[in-house]
Amino acid sequence: MQYYNMTQHKLIIGNCISMKEIPDESVHLMVTSPPYFNAPFDYKGVFENYEQYLEILNKVAQEVFRVLKEGRIAVINIDDMLINGKKFPIVADATKIFQSAGFRYRDRIIWKKPDGYLRISRRSGVLLQNPYPMYFYPDNLLESILIFQKGKFDYRSIPNEVKKTSKIDITEFLNNKWYMSLWEITNILPGSELEKEIAAFPDELPYRIIKLFSYVGETVLDPFVGSGTTMKVARELGRNSIGIEIKKSLIPIIKKKLGFEGQLQLENREDKLEIIIREDAKYGYIS
Repeated sequence: MQYYNMTQHKLIIGNCISMKEIPDESVHLMVTSPPYFNAPFDYKGVFENYEQYLEILNKVAQEVFRVLKEGRIAVINIDDMLINGKKFPIVADATKIFQSAGFRYRDRIIWKKPDGYLRISRRSGVLLQNPYPMYFYPDNLLESILIFQKGKFDYRSIPNEVKKTSKIDITEFLNNKWYMSLWEITNILPGSELEKEIAAFPDELPYRIIKLFSYVGETVLDPFVGSGTTMKVARELGRNSIGIEIKKSLIPIIKKKLGFEGQLQLENREDKLEIIIREDAKYGYIS
């Protein structure tokens, strides 16, 4: 398959509750994984409380609705969180937030990590010490991929040539069981060089989403871009991208992951990367 030989990528270092650099209805797909709420391995302590976390998701959802084109898709990889023995219903609350912003809830896919990813933890192991009812607490191998849609998509708006260039490989679709609501994908393993202290999702996740919900030459947005996985995959698939990240320290990692470190270019490509550093660029979403 031949992709566009020049794509445009924009990295915005700042708080994603404002996407002022992005015009209304200029984005074709949003895919992201927001920070886990105060998880010790992600952005620990960055949110004062759960209400603030939900308010940030609410502001981001409203901005995503504004910048997304009519009929297009917003995808978030998110999961409930257990913090200090308390479980937070993040999936349910995020669903309500995106619906309140104007999106239609379209689908939910479950991402299953490999069975060997977790061993019996202190939480699930309570039952081994107390094999009686009411002592059961399961370990989690699953995360949710929530799919929302803004309005109704006009399939006739896409030129035939773009459709042909963006055609999905049916063999890949069938062999990897993309048609199921359960996706078995290996997660990023501990010790990965470009994902230290970042709870990044694997390339395969945005790869599937970008192929299934966007066309070649279109623009993909990730408001919590982290180490730049979404932008990297978008570039490889001939899409433009916009990433927003609060941590300025991640710029070198993102450039390296995208292949722009030292202006390294993919073969026969003339891709461009623009970096915008806002005054609100700092560690934390608290203003």
